[in-house]
Amino acid sequence: MALNHERPDRCPMQISFTPEFAERLRADMALRDEGILLSQTRRVHNPHGGGNTYELERALGEDMLLTSVGWANSYYQATGTYTDEWGVVWHTVAYETRFGTGHYTEMVGHPLADDAAISSYRAPDPNRPELYRDAAWTLEQFKDEYWIVGVTVCTIWETAWALRGYEQMMIDLVTKPDLAEAILDIPYQYHLTAAKKLVEMGVDMIWLGDDVGAQHQMLMSPAMWRRFLKPRLANFIATIKGINPQLKVAYHSDGFIWPIIPELIEIGVDVLNPIQPASMDPAEVKRAFGKHLCFWGTIDEQHTLPFGSPEEVAYEVRERLRTVGADGGLIIGPTHHVQLDTPLENFWAMVKTITETPYV
Repeated sequence: MALNHERPDRCPMQISFTPEFAERLRADMALRDEGILLSQTRRVHNPHGGGNTYELERALGEDMLLTSVGWANSYYQATGTYTDEWGVVWHTVAYETRFGTGHYTEMVGHPLADDAAISSYRAPDPNRPELYRDAAWTLEQFKDEYWIVGVTVCTIWETAWALRGYEQMMIDLVTKPDLAEAILDIPYQYHLTAAKKLVEMGVDMIWLGDDVGAQHQMLMSPAMWRRFLKPRLANFIATIKGINPQLKVAYHSDGFIWPIIPELIEIGVDVLNPIQPASMDPAEVKRAFGKHLCFWGTIDEQHTLPFGSPEEVAYEVRERLRTVGADGGLIIGPTHHVQLDTPLENFWAMVKTITETPYV
């Protein structure tokens, strides 16, 4: 109902977590493994959903379950230094909070850093059956009860610069556009193949996108985005909606992306994620584009959730329901995975306010 711009009885909710916050939350809720993990699947928390039982999401009463295929699954694969199947080298970096030590995985090596490596590079095979086992299990178990989202984020740009290196890829857009096009096509083709398969399997929505926004401006000019990313995204969306015209498509970018929002609407995006409040006022985005777009996120993960009071968190939730959620069109939740620095009191203030505030 919300995604059809109708007013439901309550606002749908989606929340994901960093692995360390997930452990804190699991302990706080006294949850135990329910014994329904896929066979041969390590007990690892994937923030995008694949490879776990969704015990936290289900216990919280969330409305969407995410199942991910693609390069974004390379995050959080191991501790120390490791190389993913794309050849990107990662290193685990610790950070300290008052609630303990967290870890992020950061890229430290790029397989296409050398021009000579590009012509012989071969991406992983997106047709391997094992890539879709989690999605098949999730659909079998939960499709009748939950909105199932096939995740192929880091669709083009983020995977491309992971392969090449961020600074060099930005330079390539200007100085070596043909080479940049060749690199961009690698993740584009991979994730399009994956998304087509997920749609054929029966997911309700495909979540794609790349971070192209910084805090107060875009990482690249709108003109550059139009040249390199828009045509690929347009074809991507047209292809998967051609398989299922009822499919919803969500587009992700952190930060400020106001200049390209009308063009995202033009190419068939239905849902914009995450609407980062420090970068774009959610109420203003709703006023400008709410007739054509739905919104997913909007609760501030930079300031309010980790550093505000429970009362401030509750107030922000009510404001989002009143403004962005007016007449439907909102899936509410934090604008990123809930971080380890978030007090549980603030987390529960968010969940309680979302679940107990009816539309009026």
